[in-house]
Amino acid sequence: MSLVKTWYTPEKAADKFGIKLSQLMEWVEAGLVRAEKEADEVVQVNIDDVRIEVEAMVGRS
Repeated sequence: MSLVKTWYTPEKAADKFGIKLSQLMEWVEAGLVRAEKEADEVVQVNIDDVRIEVEAMVGRS
């Protein structure tokens, strides 16, 4: 059992890392960030995947 919260709403995940929601959704659509959907709407994203993409984005800068 994980002691750390790993799934966040897209809005909270974007706020947590200071990125635009549109950027996060691009990563979801590209399959870079795992997401849980309900009726084709993204309701949660995996924060570990978001962290990896943010680190990669910062590394490219």
